[in-house]
Amino acid sequence: MKISAIIAEYNPMHKGHILHINKTRELTNCDGIIGVISGNFVQRGQPSIIDKWTRAELAVLNGIDLVIELPSVYSISSAEFFSYGAISLLNNINVVDSLCFGSECGNLEPIYYIANTLQNPSYEYLDLLRKYIASGLPYFTARSKALFEISQNNIDINLTNSLESILSSSNNILGIEYCKSLIKLNSSIKAFTIKRQGDDYNCQYINSEFPSATAIRKLIENDYDLNSIKNLLPDSVYEKIISLYKNNYDFAFSKDMFKFLRYKCLTNNNNIDKIPDANEGLHNKIYKSIINSTDFEDLMSNIKSKRYSYTRLSRILCQYFIGFDNYDTEILRKASCPYARILAFNKKGLEILKLIKKNSYIPLYSKLPKSKDMNSCLELDILSTKAYSILNKSINPLADYLNSPVIL
Repeated sequence: MKISAIIAEYNPMHKGHILHINKTRELTNCDGIIGVISGNFVQRGQPSIIDKWTRAELAVLNGIDLVIELPSVYSISSAEFFSYGAISLLNNINVVDSLCFGSECGNLEPIYYIANTLQNPSYEYLDLLRKYIASGLPYFTARSKALFEISQNNIDINLTNSLESILSSSNNILGIEYCKSLIKLNSSIKAFTIKRQGDDYNCQYINSEFPSATAIRKLIENDYDLNSIKNLLPDSVYEKIISLYKNNYDFAFSKDMFKFLRYKCLTNNNNIDKIPDANEGLHNKIYKSIINSTDFEDLMSNIKSKRYSYTRLSRILCQYFIGFDNYDTEILRKASCPYARILAFNKKGLEILKLIKKNSYIPLYSKLPKSKDMNSCLELDILSTKAYSILNKSINPLADYLNSPVIL
């Protein structure tokens, strides 16, 4: 069986995702697709608007055959660790032939070239990087200039007009990190990319038939008339969202974390510095700001700067809210993914599961085991669901023990 994989969040699923799934089948000529999705908190450092089991169900209803959860220690991390966690998971289950990801440039060649240069840097590249950093340039600017100069000496590739846009676009950056991880792991998984269609990943408004998930979340958060986006969502997703509304489902948003963050910060001796990315005195800035902030957006505007991006700060706060401060996440996220958590599957997905059980290097879980010697990554997943249940009261705090995979 020829199996392809997609790494996604589906927060929520929209028609751009359906296009991606269909193109993946077309490009890779696969027999089945595995979707690796973030759990109840996502890479931007936000709670998922809808819980992971419902999102997994919708993914299977719309073309994915088997959904596996990306552990929280990776899913709420930078692009580098998010990608490494997902690729190492796919590599470890040992049945995946290809990976297809969306990118703004839609061309694998420059993405793979940049990934290889960064993962296996030449002396020439490192010398150029050091030179530009020594001149006072910020790291990412220095990196871009070094990459550009190196590419000028390569007759097989020309990045003259595309390097800056490639390195400044969200999906391109993730694509580079996916390819870096494939190279790092010496993986046999073959990479494919398709050009992202429609609105930009970060766009907060609907400007095309393929709106961003960001814009859709904004409409739901603001209780906008969802009839206006009915034609922009897959039917099953629209119907599920309407059904959840009618049943008073507790959609989760970042703003809901604020009072809990404030309480934890003020009663735990300002221990935010235990979060790996909250270094260089950033924890003090967060602590001072949280005292004087009235809500989540107020807090973010008080601490955001050119040095600290909104997404990086969101991840720090999200990790702190969940309880990452009690774990050595620096070590955990650098290690290969230690298990595969099954969230949903269909008949084809069951066939894939049987293959995984025969070939996988890591254990598969449906419900989580009740063990005193539980893996720290699993403990963090359980903590994540408990934390999520505070924001989304529709979810049982012990759902990881109680919920079986969705079978369609």
